[in-house]
Amino acid sequence: MKKYEINSETLVLLPKTKDSSQIIEENDEFIVYEKTNNIINDSCKYFGSSYDGRKQGSKNILGSSHKLPIILEETNKIIFFPTTSPRNNDCIWISLNLIEEYKRVSKNETIIKFSCGKSIKIDVSYPIIDNQVLRSTRLEAMFNKRIKKMQKT
Repeated sequence: MKKYEINSETLVLLPKTKDSSQIIEENDEFIVYEKTNNIINDSCKYFGSSYDGRKQGSKNILGSSHKLPIILEETNKIIFFPTTSPRNNDCIWISLNLIEEYKRVSKNETIIKFSCGKSIKIDVSYPIIDNQVLRSTRLEAMFNKRIKKMQKT
């Protein structure tokens, strides 16, 4: 597959080779011949923005500037976070709202269990995942607060 748009069933984007990614959805898994960052950027464009625009929005809301989670699509609250700097070729992107739980396996491994029952073990430490989940949750909460405030006026 050459093109892919992230959707409400997308769980994880995993880099496989220099130019391909493994996509894990609730009911499917497949390879896309695109870098994970290209998939993120193309999906942002599909939903009416760009990765840089989404990143700037997250930066404005959170006040931080690195490893930012992004709201890919507001209506369905599709929020993804990176496990490393998105500039790194080994950056994994994970859907916040489909995570059920995550657990430490070893110093540098974490298992993430999704609400659909699928699990994935990744070579990323528990503190990194925990921090990214907390940042993403904060982004979601602050975004929701702004929406509610806007609806009241």
